Amino acid sequence: MTVGEKQAGTPPEVLDGPFSTRQLLRIDEALRLADQGTGLVFSVFVGGLDEPVREHAERLHRQLAEPDRSVLIAVSPNQRQLEIVTGRHARKRIPDTYARLAALSMVAAFGGGDLAGGVIIGLDQLASHAGKG
Repeated sequence: MTVGEKQAGTPPEVLDGPFSTRQLLRIDEALRLADQGTGLVFSVFVGGLDEPVREHAERLHRQLAEPDRSVLIAVSPNQRQLEIVTGRHARKRIPDTYARLAALSMVAAFGGGDLAGGVIIGLDQLASHAGKG
């Protein structure tokens, strides 16, 4: 078998992305806590974003199951881009000012090389600002 070749019946590689298994579990836990604690629906997208970046993030947000109640954190590490998109209902609980504060904390973590930690910090701050639903 060569590198990248998959045997029939083997599961896909979880580690194909930028996160280790432990980091994915930590992000999953942060998402679960944010959802349960607020009644909103939090999602994270990590990958390339088409230009204009904001419009691409908004398109991704509209594709979510409940966009009005959803918060999307879209991160493109290679492009050094971060967008936080809130739905109509979510925006009432997380105004742009609070989203910007969470983004600043995330960017600080990203700058230190901690992509997973930045996402987790952002989820925690956004959920804290949203409060109980």
